[in-house]
Amino acid sequence: MSAVGSLVFCTECGNLLDISTGNTKNILICDCCGAENKDNASKTIVTKSNPSSFPSALRAKRSIFQKVERDDLENTQKAQETCTACGRTEVTFVSVQLRSADEGSTIFYTCDCGNKWNTNN
Repeated sequence: MSAVGSLVFCTECGNLLDISTGNTKNILICDCCGAENKDNASKTIVTKSNPSSFPSALRAKRSIFQKVERDDLENTQKAQETCTACGRTEVTFVSVQLRSADEGSTIFYTCDCGNKWNTNN
């Protein structure tokens, strides 16, 4: 019997054997060739890795919280929008792509009076 991680294979034909019980006196019989293999589960090494050890852009997109870079928020422009709090007609805005690429961006407006609001484009 040879083991790769938690998978146990027959030494004769390489077929995947039934799950190891951890008892070294147990014999695992291959369904393919009928060979008897000693259960060497005690020699099997099991490793686990933390998902955060391998960062992934796809995993980040599945997260409830989306990361927005500070550089994206510092690209502000002026817009001719009316502030709902003070009535000022010129406010600053920034457009950020928070949703998937085939959907519109989110526009964050900020008025000099401190009022902030957003719209989905």
